[in-house]
Amino acid sequence: MSPDFIIRIVGMIVGAILSGYWGFWFSRINAADQFMPYTLGMGTVGALFGLIATPYFTTFPVRAIRRLLVRISAENLLAGLSGLVAGLLVAALLTFPLSMLPDPLGNILPFISVMLFGYFGVALFVMRQADIMAVLGGFANRGGESSTTPNVAWGQGSRTILLDTSVIIDGRVSDIAKTGFLPGTLLIPRFVLNELQYIADSADSLRRQRGRRGMEVLSELQKVSAVSVRISDIDVEGVREVDDKLVILARQLKCPILTNDYNLNRVAELQGVVILNINELANAVKSVVLPGETMGIAVIQEGKEMNQGVGYMDDGTMVVVEGGNRYIGQTKAVTVTKVLQTAAGRMIFAKPED
Repeated sequence: MSPDFIIRIVGMIVGAILSGYWGFWFSRINAADQFMPYTLGMGTVGALFGLIATPYFTTFPVRAIRRLLVRISAENLLAGLSGLVAGLLVAALLTFPLSMLPDPLGNILPFISVMLFGYFGVALFVMRQADIMAVLGGFANRGGESSTTPNVAWGQGSRTILLDTSVIIDGRVSDIAKTGFLPGTLLIPRFVLNELQYIADSADSLRRQRGRRGMEVLSELQKVSAVSVRISDIDVEGVREVDDKLVILARQLKCPILTNDYNLNRVAELQGVVILNINELANAVKSVVLPGETMGIAVIQEGKEMNQGVGYMDDGTMVVVEGGNRYIGQTKAVTVTKVLQTAAGRMIFAKPED
């Protein structure tokens, strides 16, 4: 049974008892010989009222508060609670002198001061949370770092990064994490894990293999000491698509999304969400070569055009060697003649050295 149903039944019983008792009491005052109709009538009305209205006073407000708390980031919650404590402390210091004022000021002003200072404390700390946390981080760094080291802004050293299903299946995130270039916590929401499990249980053998590879990558990530991996039950209500949930969750938590999905990349950028794209990272760390440079390439196959040979650099960049078909199976010194940037990546054209 759902919680709403149980709450409605309890509300119906309580409403019937209270209304029936009130009807019985009313009948004793006005018509002592007709207490049964009054009791049954008022009890029925109270039961119907309790059955219909009880969730609006119990489960509905709780769900609304829960949705509100999910939307608020951890930084805002911490700043708000700190501001509330600070405001209440100031109000407590003022309570005694304000209570010494003559009535009715001595009874009203302490309560008003608690409300005002509590509100202003929360508002101030939330508005200036970045500056306050930066100051606190600066004091914390003074003990363990030299004075020449710049203070790190609060949240950068322990930031949260959301992981998409595609980047988990890709597998390169595990190698990147081992290098230490992903500081902070890798957050994997439960709905991403459920999608990964759904892919691993697919009837299609290729999808099933990809899903199982993603599970293995997660297991490897949890063993990497350089990063912290956390699986959270946090969810976004009212949204079914995983990509939409990730974008909304990233906006609420103010954290980037690690992915290699082109469509998710574009949608998230349009909504102001920071994207860490592994494909862009791979292109950025490829070796830079200029026309006229010389390098050794192992020619492994023929090219599309006549007399061409094809080889690859260590980072996977394709090198097309003009007149290199006669060097297939050999490592040949070549001179770069042209570097071409395409949608699929870089392509380098070269010719063998004489």
